[in-house]
Amino acid sequence: MKKLFFLGLFLSCYFMNAQAYPRFDNDHEVKLNAGLFLVTGAVEGSYEYFLGEDTSIGGTVYFNSDATEYNGDFGIGTNFRAYFGYQPRSGFFAEAFGLYYTGEDEVDDPNALRNNDYSTLALGLGLGNKWATRSEKFTLEIFGGFGRNINPEDFQDTFMYRGGLAIGFRF
Repeated sequence: MKKLFFLGLFLSCYFMNAQAYPRFDNDHEVKLNAGLFLVTGAVEGSYEYFLGEDTSIGGTVYFNSDATEYNGDFGIGTNFRAYFGYQPRSGFFAEAFGLYYTGEDEVDDPNALRNNDYSTLALGLGLGNKWATRSEKFTLEIFGGFGRNINPEDFQDTFMYRGGLAIGFRF
């Protein structure tokens, strides 16, 4: 009888502990930057892995058919985000990002004797807000940020920007 009592006590403690804090099973999120696609035609996809309730790391890849656009024709980068507010894994966030991108300068002078291709690395900071559904499966986020190019060419801007309106799915 004592063994049955302790078994029942153990199981009830186990289930009560499971109810004390919500479980976050969806640690992975993939996103498509629909805003950037609608404005420039560039395709940008992102992945985010949640380290906890209020921090995450992620990666971004984008492609653009016009190499003379603001951030070139190809880019790959990483970011670290910190979320603030009462809702876990959503709400206002700040991020630090790094972005490597390539592109081509638009040359007005056809007699210019220089290479128009460039590749550069930028480091920057960004802000945004993320909303999640009750099921924590779908997200919508709006974000923007500025960065500084580490090694810009003479014809290239010193600063770069990124931003968008992303739709995401958590799994």
